[in-house]
Amino acid sequence: TKVDPETRESRELVGVARGLAWTVNGGEIMPVEASVAKGSGALNLTGQLGSVMQESAQAAVFYARANAKHLGLDPSFQQKLDIHVHVPGGATPKDGPSAGITIAAALVSALSGKKIRKDVAMTGEITLRGSVMAIGGLKEKALAALRYGIKKVIIPEENIKDTEEIPKEQRNQIKFIPVKDINEVLNVVLMSDEKKVKIKQKTKAKIK
Repeated sequence: TKVDPETRESRELVGVARGLAWTVNGGEIMPVEASVAKGSGALNLTGQLGSVMQESAQAAVFYARANAKHLGLDPSFQQKLDIHVHVPGGATPKDGPSAGITIAAALVSALSGKKIRKDVAMTGEITLRGSVMAIGGLKEKALAALRYGIKKVIIPEENIKDTEEIPKEQRNQIKFIPVKDINEVLNVVLMSDEKKVKIKQKTKAKIK
């Protein structure tokens, strides 16, 4: 099992999502960090990102803006905040659309203040409407997650058939979570406020 500071972080973090990338050397974990600060709507992207990945970040911001109310975000966040998306990992250039849902999850986490589960990795392209589209290199990406000790992997529903390419021994160790929409991703990875959940449970008990 490899050790990576982003995947071995002992705490759940706000704004840090774990994506999966395909490289010439195989799959690897690709952490995506999003943060916000007071500003006027600037979107800053750093970390050797190619043009396709930059478009994914723009699509993620558009989705968050268009669905702010549903996501529990301030509808005017882009007028008040600057957004910074960073993909650490040295000088290796990164590109391709498969980081779309990872960027969206990190962004919504940063805007909502909700932490992201650290035991889940994800891969999937996102459209402006929030649909999750198929990606390539699933076998390499899934095996990379396993190497880093992550056994829950969110994948596009269209990629379910590709799991058959993964050797059975490794495939049986991974829980694949197929999704069609970014909301399904957020429901899995965003952590609820535990206090609020407990309060709701107590209230229900009294009603009964």
